[in-house]
Amino acid sequence: MSELLKLLLVFFQIGLFSIGGGYAIIPLIQEMAVEKNAWVSQQIFTDIITISQMTPGPLAVSASTFVGFQIAGIPGAIIATFGCVISGVGISILLYRFFQRHNESIYVIEALNGLRSASLGLIISAAATILLLTFFGTSTISMVADVDWIAIAVFAGSLFVLRKWKMNPILLMVLTGILGGITQINSNW
Repeated sequence: MSELLKLLLVFFQIGLFSIGGGYAIIPLIQEMAVEKNAWVSQQIFTDIITISQMTPGPLAVSASTFVGFQIAGIPGAIIATFGCVISGVGISILLYRFFQRHNESIYVIEALNGLRSASLGLIISAAATILLLTFFGTSTISMVADVDWIAIAVFAGSLFVLRKWKMNPILLMVLTGILGGITQINSNW
């Protein structure tokens, strides 16, 4: 089997099973690129994941592009990226057609309402976990947690500035990042 066809099939499979996305797909990419096919070494794979995290777009797509480039240059990058993306595109088209055909069905409408509720619950859970980690240093609610008053003050101040003056969120993130760096430097002295 040609290397380009193998790249296409492997990354089609990765794209098909990258439902968790992001960090959830790294073990599958590692298994296929490093262990099974020995396309790249563990060190190169680590570098690819690091670079993929710094580039815009989904991690699996960026990683497939870099692995494909390592194996077969620009044609390999194109084929691996296409293989990773096409399965998601195909599934999206099938779901779109399904929902277009059944958009009047009470069962489909209620199923979508349930999915919306579940999605909202997952988003709230993730937000609560991030807030707990930031404010208390733990992801579980406990009575013996250290409170990070600086983090709470920065959060409250940021929320106030966003709501009151509609500051650009990117500028606010840069400013709070600088403030966090300064407080970290001061706490280490």
